[in-house]
This record gives sequence, structure tokens and C-alpha cells, in this order.
Amino acid sequence: MAYLGMRFHGWQVQPNASSVQETVEKAFSTLFRMPLQVTGAGRTDAGVNASMMVAHVDLPVCIDDDARLVRSLNSILGRDIVVRSVHPVGPDAHARFDATSRTYHYYAHTHKNPFTGGLSWLAPAGLDFDAMNAAAKVLTETSDFTSFSKLHTDVKTNICRVTRALWRRAEVGEDLPGAPEWVFEITADRFLRNMVRAVVGTLVEVGRGRLSVEGFRDVIARRDRCAAGTSMPGEPLFLHRITYPYEI
Repeated sequence: MAYLGMRFHGWQVQPNASSVQETVEKAFSTLFRMPLQVTGAGRTDAGVNASMMVAHVDLPVCIDDDARLVRSLNSILGRDIVVRSVHPVGPDAHARFDATSRTYHYYAHTHKNPFTGGLSWLAPAGLDFDAMNAAAKVLTETSDFTSFSKLHTDVKTNICRVTRALWRRAEVGEDLPGAPEWVFEITADRFLRNMVRAVVGTLVEVGRGRLSVEGFRDVIARRDRCAAGTSMPGEPLFLHRITYPYEI
């Protein structure tokens, strides 16, 4: 599925706030006339989008027309969420625990653009993307991402394996209208809450000349969220791709 996150308080169900998970669960429950729980591949923060989210649900009956189920769900979900396809999987398949990697994109542009709808960040003039890429390489050498994690979360470890992290020029046909000029692309086996937005905010400090590459390395070594840069706006951030082993 895919969704525009700006009208939701993230993926996960929470009291007194609209979430993507809750909305999708209500659609399934309406169709099958019983409460059903949907499990996503991860938790996106408030305002964050997904051009690809994967989720699983245990249905009470067999489905003989996948395309009809997709049409029925989309007729209920409204304009901000779209189910692109459904597939039967093994009884032990798990959308979250079986995922082998996740990729996020953070979009930026350097000239005022009225067509981004807030889905791309207006970068300040003179931002040094080469310096930010030099610092981004350090992320692939890092295992403990405590400095980029939201405080007081319920995770048991802040260890992640980042396999790709770089700023690149946007290509024709990127995820959103308005032609973003730059994309920060990061792939890892898992992400912590607020991690990508904190990483981008700290890289921007390098791009502005306020922090050196060695200083960026020191931020990571200190394992202190207060040492890192500010958290960037969530709207330009997209969960872009999730991978699974072939056997699933």
C-alpha cells in the first residue's frame, strides 16, 4: 500500500489520534464484519509518507478474487491511502519480522517551488552536499544509533545495520510531483523512532559548515540525542521500499 501521511499521526494505532493502521483496520473490519488486526512492516512517524508499506492480516475466509478485495478496500479508505495489491502468504509470514531491509527517501529542493505541497524540504542556499555525503559514509560504518533515536522508547537495542546512505540528484519520475532536486537515500535492516529525520538534521549541520565530518563521527560516538542535530520535518520523508526473502 501507499499513503500520504500529513493527515495522520503516524502508522501505529494510538488513543485520540488518527493513524494509518487504524484506518486500514477499520476498512478490513467493515468488509468482513468483525474486528481484524493489521500488522505493518514498521512504524512511520506523524506526517511521514509511504510510497511502499507492507502489512499482513489474518482473514476469516479464503479470498478467491484478490483484485475485488483491492477495489473494495480502496472504496472505503479514502484519498490518502491506496492498497495496490494483496497476496496470499504462508501462515507464519510476518510483515515486520521477516523484512530484510527498509529504504527511506528524504526529498529536498534548493529553489522555491509552489508544487511540492510540503513534500520536499527547501534547503538553504549554499548547502554543501559533497560534505554531507562524506559524513553520510560514516553511517555505514556505524552500529549504535543512540544519538539519532527518540528518547524513552520501548526498543531493547539501538543497534542497526545501515548498508546505504547518500545524497543524490533526483531522477525523473521520483515519488512526488514538483520535481525535487535532491534525495537522501538510506537503507538499513531496521530503523529507530525519529532516526532518519535526526540523521538528516545532523547532516544538514555538516552541509552548513557548522559541523565537520569528524564532528559528525563524534556525535555518533557520544550516544547522546542532544549531541545530534534537530529533527527535520516529517512531510518530505517517504518509506520507499521494503524487501523480503524470496521464500516468503
